[in-house]
Amino acid sequence: MPATRPPDFEHAIHTANIWLKAVSEALGTEDRHFAHRVLRAWLHTFRDRLTVDVTAHFAAQLPELLRGVYYDGWNPSAVPIKYDRDGYVNRFAQEAKVKAEDVPEIASVVTAVVRRQVSPGTVESAVEQIPHEIRGLLLQPAT
Repeated sequence: MPATRPPDFEHAIHTANIWLKAVSEALGTEDRHFAHRVLRAWLHTFRDRLTVDVTAHFAAQLPELLRGVYYDGWNPSAVPIKYDRDGYVNRFAQEAKVKAEDVPEIASVVTAVVRRQVSPGTVESAVEQIPHEIRGLLLQPAT
């Protein structure tokens, strides 16, 4: 007897795959594992600089499976976590398993993808809480 998944699961998987494909294409790679790592790192480093309310508001825009990734390991009593540009870059690089010098380009590419996937103004509204030096990283034009 073949295993089947409920339609809701199929939709959740499909939607997450749309996001991963968009990240992969924007980064110029076919490596979905890499796309998942950098999207996860982006979501976590973004989330941890936000207040609980803004975190929850942003999460509502995410597909179901990616919302789980977003909240994975989150400690709402410890946010927002204060770190500067270097702290952001180092944390992102460590979680995504990329070189620190690659983080500015990767982060801006992922930001552009996320902006296209969520309702207009969602990223911009959340980014208002992030220090300018990190905001500049996230919102710089991707090359």
